[in-house]
Amino acid sequence: MPTARDALLDAALAALARHPWSAVRMADLAAAARVSRQTLYNEFGSKEGLARALVRHEADAYLDGVRRLLAAREAPASLAAVAEWTVVRAGDRPLLRALLTGAWTEGMPRPRAARPGARPAPVPAQRRADGGPPAPGELLAAAAWCAGERWAAGCELALRLALSHVVAPALPPGGQCAEPESWRPMTPTMTKLIETIFSVETRSPRKTMP
Repeated sequence: MPTARDALLDAALAALARHPWSAVRMADLAAAARVSRQTLYNEFGSKEGLARALVRHEADAYLDGVRRLLAAREAPASLAAVAEWTVVRAGDRPLLRALLTGAWTEGMPRPRAARPGARPAPVPAQRRADGGPPAPGELLAAAAWCAGERWAAGCELALRLALSHVVAPALPPGGQCAEPESWRPMTPTMTKLIETIFSVETRSPRKTMP
């Protein structure tokens, strides 16, 4: 069952789709989530805390999706599925695109870790979020490691190919690049290329994302 924290994060994502982060008001988010402002501040501490939680939530949701895709098929087909889904997901979700590429556009929240020595948040999920958002390399490594040691290097290669498509999407017929349709789907040729590359087993030790 969704919690008040979930409702507030959903409200924040919806508001960010319509307004720059600087224009998002905490009172409006509380009203949209049907909770009190006190509940909002109890959960996140401040708007900066909410931004940290929002970014961490987006990273965790992405990793959960990667795990589901990897569990649904055997490699290398699962790696191609993860790569294609990454392109689609990043095209639809600007916050995830910023996390994966490090390209934070104006109007997006770009929180830093809580200052050293700050009092720990009373909510465990917020204490984790207050550690700050993962760097692109950390998120990529965490996603790759979801494939296990045997396929981690192959998964990372698939994701790097996918991110190259996110950063520089292929032009559609006619040469006009429209967002986000130009990011989806990946061409069957690219998917086939990934499957061919990963017909060779690879190994690479990786650490999980903090």
